Amino acid sequence: MSGEINTGLILATLLFWAAAWAVNEWLVRQSFPSSLARRAVRLAVPLIFGITILVLWEGLVRGFNVPSVLLPPPSMIWARLINSVPILAADFRQTFLKSVLTGYAMGCGLGFLVAILIDRSPFLQKGLLPLGNFVSALPVIGVAPIMVMWFGFDWQSKVAVVIIMTFFPMLVNTVEGLAAASHMERDLMRTYAASWWQTLVKLRLPAAWPFIFNALKINSTLALIGAIVAEFFGTPIVGMGFRISTEVGRMNVDMVWAEIAVAALAGSAFYGAVALIERMVTFWHPSVRGGQA
Repeated sequence: MSGEINTGLILATLLFWAAAWAVNEWLVRQSFPSSLARRAVRLAVPLIFGITILVLWEGLVRGFNVPSVLLPPPSMIWARLINSVPILAADFRQTFLKSVLTGYAMGCGLGFLVAILIDRSPFLQKGLLPLGNFVSALPVIGVAPIMVMWFGFDWQSKVAVVIIMTFFPMLVNTVEGLAAASHMERDLMRTYAASWWQTLVKLRLPAAWPFIFNALKINSTLALIGAIVAEFFGTPIVGMGFRISTEVGRMNVDMVWAEIAVAALAGSAFYGAVALIERMVTFWHPSVRGGQA
């Protein structure tokens, strides 16, 4: 720490935190008859909590005079965000739009197709699944340099890393989901003289959707983590991982936090989009029906 401690600012920050906490406690204990009011409360509670975290962060960092090289205040990070939009946009395009989305689509798609093949072949199920569990345990920091050597420094090598990270969660979850339909339901399909494909499409895939979307949600975060980490081991002079590793060396910590903020927003939006699609597709599932107001 450097400079004098601003006791007044610290006390004001703590008072704001206590007041916000009390408001949230009051909101969550209320029982509103209107569904619109309940939805507003569900939005207000995390919004108030997030604002409180930012105010607490700002007030304590400035109150204790924490050096910005250790932890910059949110206002400093926001200023860097506003002043570095072209750089952040180029990094977002390189990492998220090219590497993450491409690798996510290919990894999840291949995992789903291979799961269908495994379901048709007991030999593949006994031979490929153990291998898949082994490969899924490989650390990304060990795989990423190899992929860079194989596919070059551009976004294609990051796509390869993302495919490896997303393929096996989708494979394992889809195989488990396809086995979720009960024997009684399968026997009923046989009495209707349903073929394997008809049973797959009309019974087993609908029963597997919760498992598949579980893998899609997990992979939405794994893909972003894999692409950013892979950029630490070789990339053109653009990308979120490249910018983070470079700016840390230059002690530009506010730029590092700006990249982290962009990555967090992109990852949260991606996860939220997958979860929204899940609610529309699996509207019949108890977990979705129970969460609806």
